[in-house]
Amino acid sequence: MSGQRRRITRVPIPLGVLLLLLGLSACGGTGERDASASAAATAFEQALAGDDRAALCAALAPETLSEVEDSEKKACDEAIGAQDLPAGGPVRNVDVYGRQARAVLASDTLFLSQFPAGWKVVAAGCQPRSGQPYQCSVKGG
Repeated sequence: MSGQRRRITRVPIPLGVLLLLLGLSACGGTGERDASASAAATAFEQALAGDDRAALCAALAPETLSEVEDSEKKACDEAIGAQDLPAGGPVRNVDVYGRQARAVLASDTLFLSQFPAGWKVVAAGCQPRSGQPYQCSVKGG
């Protein structure tokens, strides 16, 4: 093989095709994140409806879990019941911004963050306030 050179043939890709492919791949990523965030919000609501406190605690972001435990001076599975979380109902809309998401439910709003283990709830029991940030009954520090 010494002395022989391989010739590489380059196939030009039109710029429009390249941009289209990049756009389609970006849309797929966003759709997957939207679906994953929506699934996490739905799982949280199912755990709330079923009074599955272990699942509720597992769905919380680390700082939110710590805040729940600190506020009640109890382990999360005991403390989460005192948080007066409303039943949110079905997910109506999910907005994903990078690694953050807002899930608007029928009668609640959840805020989520993406962690290596998946989407976790950073705030729940959130109600909008005119001209001000949401007021949330459960949130991280």
